[in-house]
Amino acid sequence: MHHFPGLKKTVSATGKIVLQRRNFLKLAVMAVFLDPVDLFAALPVIHADKKKKRYHQIILRPVTGSGFKEELLDDVHIKDYLSKIRHPDVPHKNDIFLDSKQNELLHSVVLRLQRMRRTVGYGNFCVLGFDEALKIAKDYSSVGSFPAGELDFLDMIFYRDAREYGFYGKKQTVKLTRIIQRRGIDKIPHSGNYLFAGDSQVKYEEIKRKLGDNAVLTSGIRGVVKQFYLFLAKALRNGGNISLASRSLAPPGYSYHATGDFDIGQKGFGVANFSERFTHTPVFKKLAEQGFVKYRYKRDNMLGVRYEPWHIKV
Repeated sequence: MHHFPGLKKTVSATGKIVLQRRNFLKLAVMAVFLDPVDLFAALPVIHADKKKKRYHQIILRPVTGSGFKEELLDDVHIKDYLSKIRHPDVPHKNDIFLDSKQNELLHSVVLRLQRMRRTVGYGNFCVLGFDEALKIAKDYSSVGSFPAGELDFLDMIFYRDAREYGFYGKKQTVKLTRIIQRRGIDKIPHSGNYLFAGDSQVKYEEIKRKLGDNAVLTSGIRGVVKQFYLFLAKALRNGGNISLASRSLAPPGYSYHATGDFDIGQKGFGVANFSERFTHTPVFKKLAEQGFVKYRYKRDNMLGVRYEPWHIKV
């Protein structure tokens, strides 16, 4: 068992050692900043002043030789982190922005992807592979070929470590050229979306049986091209702020929509299905009652992502 000197703990009635909530949050935030090996190799020192009820800084001293710089984490860091994911669309002072040249490429790429979506249609765009997109761009003058600069930009976005700008989820698609096999997917009527045959479709059909027509599929499979578009369009609307974009949209390659998850909403609720207002709808309440709410991104998670009650984990 690993011990962390200075962490206050209490003993519950069952004899289990329980960390105080504040210290648990500190450890959780440490987990965001450190790899697992570094986390347990680090020496956190927490001093508590009971009279002033103030917790001083945690000093992290990794001993694995990984090159991690000493970090000072205090209540301010924790509050700043939670503020970001509780208010995902609000810019923060340490957000990462694309530079001026990258912003030019961002703009041209988003416009090209918009033209591609109009050319191939909404549903096909959702499952389009990267190499397919390049061929379509070349073959259709209405889209236009991707120049070298745009291709380099897309390559950079896909392979950049998302932790650098605040997203700590696990990468789901490691190859930019991954193909979604058409024979393994089904288009869901009246939704414009596809789902993977098997577990995803079975769960969706179960939801429809139990909740009826008020439950609608708001987002199904998202290939890498669709995720590029959503993520980059969000960044473009916010001045190239990729940190802000990543708090509500997984960067390309990191989305669970590429591997089976999907979103459910309340019929007629529109874009509000992608807000916390969804939790007040009859559909969400029934999802919870029927045991379908198993959060991928729960409230105040340590992945750098907003709370997503509409996201169905498969």
